[in-house]
Amino acid sequence: MSAHTSQTELKLIGKLILEGEMLCETGLHVGAGKGSLEIGGSDNPVVKDAFGRPYVPGSSLRGKIRSLLEQSGGLAVPSELVYLSRRKGQEVRIHQSDRPDDEICLLFGRNPGRMERVQGDALDTSQATPARLAVFDAPLNAESITAQMRENLDDELTEVKSENAIDRITSQANPRTLERVPAGARFKTRLVVDVLCEEDAPLVLRVLEGLRLLEDDALGGGGSRGSGRVSFSQLRLVWRGKNHYASGAAEKEIAAAPTLAAIQTAVADSAFSFLREE
Repeated sequence: MSAHTSQTELKLIGKLILEGEMLCETGLHVGAGKGSLEIGGSDNPVVKDAFGRPYVPGSSLRGKIRSLLEQSGGLAVPSELVYLSRRKGQEVRIHQSDRPDDEICLLFGRNPGRMERVQGDALDTSQATPARLAVFDAPLNAESITAQMRENLDDELTEVKSENAIDRITSQANPRTLERVPAGARFKTRLVVDVLCEEDAPLVLRVLEGLRLLEDDALGGGGSRGSGRVSFSQLRLVWRGKNHYASGAAEKEIAAAPTLAAIQTAVADSAFSFLREE
């Protein structure tokens, strides 16, 4: 847990900005829903921007990081979960607490009010916590889809993976198709952690932990069937203090490294000295 207390005062000190590339080690499917189904198209298309290019919504990446950190911290248990939605068949449960040092609530935000726990008494809190972490939509680097790759794709930028669900009694096959961004594609990622007090700075280590967990998990749909393995590279972490925005002071590069592990080490070695230099 963090060093935050209910008396911690919040005022913008600066922002930690992590930029890099996310590589698809296997095909990636972040679904757009079935409302856009076209004749002859995939049953499950990927989400695309206004120019028809696949991208990874920041909400998908942010939600996956949150889920992995909740599991890693032992918070994905009934007593720590609340209902966002109780619609039958579409229940949504996330971690929420009223503890001022709860790093998940500090990173992802917390609204005041009454929420029903999955198990135990309802959570009734007046704590309002601004989210520190912002994750932006990750656009596709179109140059990462090479001419050789395009020769083997079903569309200009995507492939279609065919699957079969087999009935265990009749052995009848139920075919389905999944549109995916192919292995080798790269997306440009950008994450920003607002530092509203000195106690916020170590939260960036939790973000890096979540990204490392993701590298050994899966993003998007079909993860248990081989889709969604990603890795992060060409990373750069910078600090932009309040004076950067107020008077044009230069940003400070904390680390530029090829791996998340190297960025973690650089942050630990810095001992957050950039706060004291502000």
